[in-house]
Amino acid sequence: MLKHTPIAIAAAALLLLPVACKGGGGAPAAEGAIVTVDGSSTVYPITEAVAEAYRAKSPKTRVTIGVSGTGGGFKKFCGGELSIADASRPIKPSEIEDCKAAGIEFIELPVAYDGIAVVVNPKATWVDHLTVAELARLWSPDAQGKIKRWSQIREGWPDEEIHLFGPGVDSGTYDYFTKAIVGTEHASRGDYTSSEDDNVVVQGISTDRLALGYFGFAYYEENSEKLKLVPVDDAKAEDGAGPIAPSRETVSNGTYQPLSRPIFIYVSSKALTNPDVVAFVDFYLAEAAKLSAEVGYIALPPDAYELVVQRWKSRKTGSVFASGGSTVGVTVQKLMANEK
Repeated sequence: MLKHTPIAIAAAALLLLPVACKGGGGAPAAEGAIVTVDGSSTVYPITEAVAEAYRAKSPKTRVTIGVSGTGGGFKKFCGGELSIADASRPIKPSEIEDCKAAGIEFIELPVAYDGIAVVVNPKATWVDHLTVAELARLWSPDAQGKIKRWSQIREGWPDEEIHLFGPGVDSGTYDYFTKAIVGTEHASRGDYTSSEDDNVVVQGISTDRLALGYFGFAYYEENSEKLKLVPVDDAKAEDGAGPIAPSRETVSNGTYQPLSRPIFIYVSSKALTNPDVVAFVDFYLAEAAKLSAEVGYIALPPDAYELVVQRWKSRKTGSVFASGGSTVGVTVQKLMANEK
């Protein structure tokens, strides 16, 4: 698995990777040609891996990769600053309107699956699982300043403070978690330690016996020796009986619910005049299954990738995921195959 450190992610906003132009749809790269990418810290490792692999094919192209969070990336994307936005949730209707107002059309491309991991410190021996109802009670806005001790989550747990960690409000992981658990995007208590850098969240939980938090499953896999994974019970027999922990298998087969999700890249239609962007996206989709697995994510099923490549080749603009309502518990194949 490719590792990414806090220093690497912090530097990513200024990272210039020389990469190459060969492949479908592109003429040879011009000297200093640039492909600009920004957005989700969750999707960053996949995009970084793709850019590194692409380097051998186009040494004259530079790919810049920033980590502003999904929301921050869409702000730049809809402002015309980016070729590609990395996103750990679908684009929102309000962001679609922002892009429309700026004359930005886009192609929406799911590239992998990820699960959101709920984790505690390994010394939190009392935590064997959590239900969706318990997580909702803990993270809802009404819990702020009121639910502050482990004993308030479940009878018999320690009468000690609970210290919460999670992503910032510009994070797509934050958006998806609040929608899936609380029921409304951005409906969350605010009295927790937040960061757009998942490594900061990992560090906080791994050094605090009373900590609990959430972030992308791939980050848990990188840090599993210093964190404890918490199985989640959604009380729905059709998703599998009892508490289920995220794994490559349970995320891929849809039994880890409601915290399994697709992750995306969004390509600006204006950027398609740049053959280096076209060649980079061609390469990205061709290598997504292999490289997403190498950096700890879950590849989409082959039939899903076929639909994604078809969407890209047809230059189909707009969002099927935003217009399709909630994506919680819905497969990529089902949404894309049903697109009108």
